[in-house]
Amino acid sequence: MVSTPPPLRYWLMKSEPDECSIDDALAAPNATVAWTGVRNYQARNFMRDEMQIGDGVLFYHSSCPQPGIAGIARVASGVRPDPTQFDPDSPYHDPKSAPGQPRWCLLDVQALRKTRLMGLDELRRTPALAHMRILQRGNRLSITPVDAAEWAAVLQLADQPG
Repeated sequence: MVSTPPPLRYWLMKSEPDECSIDDALAAPNATVAWTGVRNYQARNFMRDEMQIGDGVLFYHSSCPQPGIAGIARVASGVRPDPTQFDPDSPYHDPKSAPGQPRWCLLDVQALRKTRLMGLDELRRTPALAHMRILQRGNRLSITPVDAAEWAAVLQLADQPG
């Protein structure tokens, strides 16, 4: 019996543009960056347990004057330990994490294209995105699942003038 690969999943991944913007990702070798610094267990678990190579990514700029979806990307690698957890000079250092039993992981994300910035107000005004997790009150996770209908709605929105 031939096994079929699981269906692609979709994700929204937040990055602070002063650390890694969509432009930085596109300028990186192979337009690929290591997604370091995730320090929330639920977001880590999404990376570790659910994300797969080829999954779609909405590249979201956060903690900046104009937050919003800034590009389209894909998951480009499986998970591996995040080396910043072991670096005492890193803002993401975790002194409780040991190299033999790392707490935190990363994966590579490959930027595919920059989009026009789709801010929170525009996303909120789009009926097809009414239940999108990023728009729910109190949601601060850096990685959230996006369903196929939301993914399609964002791609359609990206192709429209702002």
